[in-house]
Amino acid sequence: MDSSRVLEYLMEVEVAAEDVLADKQQIVDLDARRNRNREAMNALRDSASQNDKVKVCFGSMFIKFPKENAKSMIQKDQEQLDQEINDIRKRLKAKVNHLNDLQGKPELRGYNLSPLSSDELKAINNILMR
Repeated sequence: MDSSRVLEYLMEVEVAAEDVLADKQQIVDLDARRNRNREAMNALRDSASQNDKVKVCFGSMFIKFPKENAKSMIQKDQEQLDQEINDIRKRLKAKVNHLNDLQGKPELRGYNLSPLSSDELKAINNILMR
């Protein structure tokens, strides 16, 4: 009986740890994609050509696409990636606390602060400028 409880406990800790590691890897993957999008936006902005169309890679194909549409698609993708990363980070805190609880470690200290959004930062700057 005792060995089965130990095995069950170890499996529960292992599952929780794998979940934390999977979320961390997903954040890394999404961040790499966000960096590629940022590079693409800079390339579109810095391109000297005045062409209305640019070549965009979709899967294994390159398609000529209007430059402004390509910029807006990349911008929407950036916003979606930012939202996904923030959601995963919020869930990750709870998962890490659960893992620490299973292992008998104290909960992470801090105030669970989150950074100001760009809108909040603009509002504060407007107030301070007055």
